[in-house]
Amino acid sequence: MIRRPKAGDRLGRGKKTKMKTWFKQWALFATLAAVPLATALAQSKPAADPIAPLPDAAVQPVTAPVLPPPPPLPPPLWQAPQVAALGAYIRGVARDGLDPADYDPAGLDAAMRGGDPIAMSEAATDRWNKLSSDLALGHVRGDARIDWHVVDKDIDATRQRMLLDRALYDNGLAEALDSLLPTHPQYGALRTALSLTPKTDVAKTNRIRLNLDRWRWLPRDLGQKYIIVNVPAYHATLVENGVTRWKHRAIAGAIKTPTPQLSAMATGVILNPWWEVPTSISKEVAGKSGFVAVKGKDGKVQRWRQPPGPTNALGQLKFVMQNQWAIYLHDTNARSRFNSSIRALSHGCVRTENVLDLATELLGDDAGEWTGQKVQEALADKKSVQASFVKPVPVYIVYFSAAALTDGTIVNYNDVYRRDTRVIAALLDNDGKAPATTAPAKKTAAR
Repeated sequence: MIRRPKAGDRLGRGKKTKMKTWFKQWALFATLAAVPLATALAQSKPAADPIAPLPDAAVQPVTAPVLPPPPPLPPPLWQAPQVAALGAYIRGVARDGLDPADYDPAGLDAAMRGGDPIAMSEAATDRWNKLSSDLALGHVRGDARIDWHVVDKDIDATRQRMLLDRALYDNGLAEALDSLLPTHPQYGALRTALSLTPKTDVAKTNRIRLNLDRWRWLPRDLGQKYIIVNVPAYHATLVENGVTRWKHRAIAGAIKTPTPQLSAMATGVILNPWWEVPTSISKEVAGKSGFVAVKGKDGKVQRWRQPPGPTNALGQLKFVMQNQWAIYLHDTNARSRFNSSIRALSHGCVRTENVLDLATELLGDDAGEWTGQKVQEALADKKSVQASFVKPVPVYIVYFSAAALTDGTIVNYNDVYRRDTRVIAALLDNDGKAPATTAPAKKTAAR
């Protein structure tokens, strides 16, 4: 007997089926709705402060891709007459104190005779690069110059190639190479002196050649207005528009504390300066009257200072010219030392005669507010004050052991630090890098 379902049974099963279907549809809807809802919620959050630092865990270092350096440009193609012109210039570089053999003119001739335009161009370009570098920057390089720290950026690989390309295009190789030489009148005078000196006088010839090369170590353009201090000559000179405007005697570093050769920008002076005693001589002044001890938190003396006054070693002023050697021009309380013929007496800095006059002139340049009267009033106040130049003035501290007069007469200065023999050895070396055995200059300061 087949039992017929009751009405309640049909209703119960149908109700359960509908409920299951409803729950499935709701779950599906909730799942699909959750994605845009989460996105909407995330977008509704306030934007993060772009300046606020991220948590350490969120900071991801950005590593830039390391690209290989571009390959060097192939040498330009030279024509045979251009190679011949380069060879002729090389054979004449003795007029500038350089040795033609360092640039192998015979090898250049052999490349021309070979008949291979590529090999000839490579040979010519190699010699152009070496010669142009020596004309612009000097033949002696690196430590062989001995304590020389003047930066010269007259030429680099990019400018060297541009100059060559232009010279080949214009057929102006000699003119291009001449454009790299120093323009200072002293360089021309030394060239004249070299041409008048017998080749048999080797010592004099080498001395002139050496100082020609030292001029090439300097920037070609020293500036419209600059101060140059020549240590062996014991003079400081202000030059403007190629004319000496001010020149007085100077005292340089002693043999034990040599003055390094450097360039720096003088931005002003400090009137009534304190003297920060170098640690190398701190024991000499420790506890003496007129010196002030600077102590650390532990109460121990760290260094000594000397306040402004008539006994101050820096005198009435010092120049502000930042450099890593702490070398500067300054006055002195021992002005009688300027009358000595040998003036290698300081701890490295340059004591300068009548430096107050120099400073007053520079402070008044370009309508500066520091008049002579204002300078004197500040000195009378006996308090340290910095007075700035309207425009900074470059300062070059150099080492020339010989100069030339316009007629070619040579003026020799005492090679106070005994450097010439060793630097000449580098000059005579093919690569300009002969070892110059000398102890590195000590870091000097303040006197």
